[in-house]
Amino acid sequence: MTVKLKVKDVFKVFGDRPEEALQLLRSGESKEAIFQATGQTIGVQGAGFEVEEGQIFVVMGLSGSGKSTLVRMLNGLIRPTSGQILIDGDDVASCSTGKLRDIRRQKIAMVFQHFALFPHRTILENAAYGLKIKGVPAEERRAKALKALEQVGLSAWADSMPADLSGGMQQRVGLARGLATDPQILLMDEPFGALDPLIRREMQDELLALQATLKKTIIFITHDLNEALLLGDKIAIMKDGEIVQVGTAQDIVSHPANDYVAAFVADIDRGRVFTAETVASEPQVVQLNSDTAFDAVKTMEDQNLNAVYVMDGEEIAGVVTYQTAATADRDSGPADVHLSDVMLTEFPTADADTQLADLYGAASGGLPIAITDADNKLVGVIEPEAVFAQLSSETQEAAR
Repeated sequence: MTVKLKVKDVFKVFGDRPEEALQLLRSGESKEAIFQATGQTIGVQGAGFEVEEGQIFVVMGLSGSGKSTLVRMLNGLIRPTSGQILIDGDDVASCSTGKLRDIRRQKIAMVFQHFALFPHRTILENAAYGLKIKGVPAEERRAKALKALEQVGLSAWADSMPADLSGGMQQRVGLARGLATDPQILLMDEPFGALDPLIRREMQDELLALQATLKKTIIFITHDLNEALLLGDKIAIMKDGEIVQVGTAQDIVSHPANDYVAAFVADIDRGRVFTAETVASEPQVVQLNSDTAFDAVKTMEDQNLNAVYVMDGEEIAGVVTYQTAATADRDSGPADVHLSDVMLTEFPTADADTQLADLYGAASGGLPIAITDADNKLVGVIEPEAVFAQLSSETQEAAR
């Protein structure tokens, strides 16, 4: 994948003596001690990460952690004290005002928590505002704004006023305004923070659905870990201006970098973080037309399995359990028993990206779950015990 944005060793000090504060910080002094000694505030310290093109990169932290300062440095609203912020190789931290203006106009759009809609302008005019600032002709910006409103499901409200819309709909207008300029990078600073929980979840789902089609590079800021885990392809967790861990949701929940992160993830529903793919194993199979119940028993004993899938070529024919295969036709012996006589033709299946929370029922049935691809081919198997082990509190403790 192409790296779209690279942040390298970025610091931000608020105050008129930043170099003195940086020197103290690099010598090991704390933020609090530096503020007491110099009156300078450390906003961000040593931030570094990469964002791939088409990725949702979530920056998560509590109030005062530095996440909003960081996102404002990404588009030059705040200039860093030191470090580099590279967008396609151009350094936002040190480029000229003219170059920064071009980057903003051509590559970046921002969506804020507070919708910032103009109450006296129609929804269409609000959505087209960024295009107007860029000098796009009226007819072209109308067409692009209408397309963006259609993407967020609000084209029917184009001639309405903001006051006619609910909070969730107003936030969709804010998103449409960002999308209308067709940015390569979308910065979203707690965009759903002002919405009630139900509407917030709907907006999260809509953003994921949009991203599946648009594949924008998105930097998403939030203080909500559940939101971060739901949306983020990669997540950076901030504390006191530092990024303390960067990783996937599974990485962070399974292997928290320190006690601070561990405390955050302690009560997370692991069933909504881990997917079928994370606990699937290589499928062990027998063939319907060439193997017998005896072969199935031997395969299960060799692999320490309670059941094995039966294949008809590349197609799944069924599943056979150890108990049925081993006890089949004792008079003639399992070597003479055809697999079709002992296999079950109804069995649980799932996609690789199915959340473990949605596999509780299937796992409780006792049969291994077949993981299939888009062509319905068997690509993995989940043993029921693997689901329960991943979701157990013992596994959570072991990961800390």
